[in-house]
Amino acid sequence: MDKDTRPRPSPWTDSLGRVAVRSAQLLVILLVVSTFVFGMSRLKLVVTPVLITIIVAAAVSPVVGILRRRGVPDALAAWAAMLTGLGTISAVVWLVVRGFRREWDDLVAASGEGFNELQRYLTNGPFEISEEQIEQARQAAVDFLTSATVSSGAIAGAAVAAEIVAGIFLGLVVLFFLLKDGQRIWDFLVSPLPAETHERAHRIGNRAVEVLGGYVRGTAIVAMVDAVVIGVALAILGVPLALPLATIVFLGAFVPLIGATLAGTIAALVALVANGPGTALVVVVVVIAVNQLEGDLLAPVVLGRAVRLHALAILLALTAGTILAGIVGALLAVPLTAVAWTVVREWQGPVEVEEPPRLHLRRRSGAEPAAAAEGPVES
Repeated sequence: MDKDTRPRPSPWTDSLGRVAVRSAQLLVILLVVSTFVFGMSRLKLVVTPVLITIIVAAAVSPVVGILRRRGVPDALAAWAAMLTGLGTISAVVWLVVRGFRREWDDLVAASGEGFNELQRYLTNGPFEISEEQIEQARQAAVDFLTSATVSSGAIAGAAVAAEIVAGIFLGLVVLFFLLKDGQRIWDFLVSPLPAETHERAHRIGNRAVEVLGGYVRGTAIVAMVDAVVIGVALAILGVPLALPLATIVFLGAFVPLIGATLAGTIAALVALVANGPGTALVVVVVVIAVNQLEGDLLAPVVLGRAVRLHALAILLALTAGTILAGIVGALLAVPLTAVAWTVVREWQGPVEVEEPPRLHLRRRSGAEPAAAAEGPVES
């Protein structure tokens, strides 16, 4: 019998083989991404300030651009933008601290009265909780606060504070160089790429800066409106710490979906402790109305095309960012996800190739083209 010499089909060409190849590719991609995320988490003291600085630089870059167009040198424009921002932040912090110092005693006294009222309700109400049980719970809380676990946590908190200070100084240095030499830094990063991808890489960089800057500036405008409306309402209702609570609302608005709600909840709790349930109910109504105004009008109009993400994508990004990096991850998750999606869309977009100039030639008697170079016409 003749030996069968027909080539055997490869096991990777059938349906199961193609699925196996795709699965192996996905596993390799997941391994690379996991290794990258693990490495970034080990270098969070460097990565976190750099990411925050990039976002801030994208938001401040238009100011630096205006100063440059007016003839201001690059270094001086960067210093002017940084000092203006630091001065604004320092003024806000001073106002908040001043408000806390002025109204803290009244809030502590109101909190004590509210706690005593709650204790009387628990002992005389329908829950049948005795004073001995309340005292045992209070003693357990005191024992926990004075335990070795809390002490070690305080030591760890001091180390975190030192890391925060170091990160702030590193971020300021990086911010100065990004504002001064941002375009040159990007050109250096793009230079190893093939020449045919330079135009696409520059387009991606410009679009990413637009998305980051638009997100930060738009969110700041929305947060300012929320803080002013809620702060004015708290001041009219006579709620203590109106300015610090308005500042918390402003900062909470930078965490999409949940930040403004949590900040409003804190304001309602302070109103409940200091002014009673009626004022707290009014604060809750104001917070709900402001959130509806933000979601239905302010955010779509102000943010515009900066963030084209579905609410589910934002929620998943927030969850992943919080798991990976806590509060900082929640703050950075949405803008970084928006930039990643922008990079994907711009990379898949068509490459804009400059067309060669066309020759506009006159025609003789509407049929044959004239010569490319004609001499002067004699009369």
